[in-house]
Amino acid sequence: MIKVLEAFDQNRGCVRVPSFLSGVLQRHCQGIDSACPDPEPQQFTSLAETLSRIPDPRRFRGRRYHLGSLLALCLVAMLGGARSLATIARFAADTDSSLREQLGLASSTPNASTLGRLLARLDGDALDDAVGAWLARYAADPVDEPGETLIGLAVDGKTVRGFRTDGMAVHLLAAALHGCQTVIAQRQVAAKSNEIPAFAPLLDRLDLRGVVVTADAMHTQRPHA
Repeated sequence: MIKVLEAFDQNRGCVRVPSFLSGVLQRHCQGIDSACPDPEPQQFTSLAETLSRIPDPRRFRGRRYHLGSLLALCLVAMLGGARSLATIARFAADTDSSLREQLGLASSTPNASTLGRLLARLDGDALDDAVGAWLARYAADPVDEPGETLIGLAVDGKTVRGFRTDGMAVHLLAAALHGCQTVIAQRQVAAKSNEIPAFAPLLDRLDLRGVVVTADAMHTQRPHA
């Protein structure tokens, strides 16, 4: 759930991935097994299928790869330590053929330019919604009935460093589950705004029944009650 739209450099054709990103993703994956239940194979659709439902910004003519396959490739490569479009493309070319087949890339692999053009035009909010919804389903315990146990949801913002080439910082507001530290919703805060107007839209798509939301003092406002 990373905003890559404004990180695309048209001159070099590469994305500057935040330096902290790979470490955060790796730590998240190391801890999620102990805190969140293992999903049944038939319980959840694959992430690639979920990502394929995002509006595709490409023209229909000339599409060589499925949208979900390309986005799933980017995610898997970043979990493996990739920090640029070039390393994602190399990961795709060098990885095991069985993994490429699972991603839907059995016949060929995309180059860095293909990935860059797609990511530069992708709807970041739609990507956040899709990944967040998938993670929320993964983190939910199918044994628990709704309302049995209160669920803690923390809302907090973070300014992403080393993200854009023009020196402007990107500020993200995210909602994460207390139990397994899984981000299930995220929004980019407008450049000339703050977290307060982004708070309600962030939570609008979430089912808040049986959920206790925690946030900074700035969000203790009547419209947020």
